[in-house]
Amino acid sequence: MNLVCSACLAVNRVPDSKLHDKPVCGKCKQGLLPTHPIELTEATFAKFIAKTDVPVLVDFWAAWCGPCRMMAPAFAEAATQLSPRIVLAKLDTEAAPQTAARFNISGIPTVILFKAGREVTRRSGALSAQQIIQFVS
Repeated sequence: MNLVCSACLAVNRVPDSKLHDKPVCGKCKQGLLPTHPIELTEATFAKFIAKTDVPVLVDFWAAWCGPCRMMAPAFAEAATQLSPRIVLAKLDTEAAPQTAARFNISGIPTVILFKAGREVTRRSGALSAQQIIQFVS
């Protein structure tokens, strides 16, 4: 299984049987399957989504958005429960307008589940941790 390091963007091959052993990047030694949401940027989004074999749930948000700030703790809580099955990531739509436009983000917060680099499903509006977990199940 390929896992992209969110810190250095190195692509790491990890046997499926080792996913629960907290694998680390061979290049920078950072954890590959964090129990907290990772931050993606305009520069890192495409490679991370395309090359990570584990499903990735991305929260498209902005700092000025009240519902986004309300959902942030629930998203972080869901990350602790979903790791290592699913990686949770955040993308600031203000800092990454091209990526937001590419996915036609018209309302935030919007969460999109990606598998094998492709969008599988999406949902807009603030969600509780339980709703996030149910959404990806």
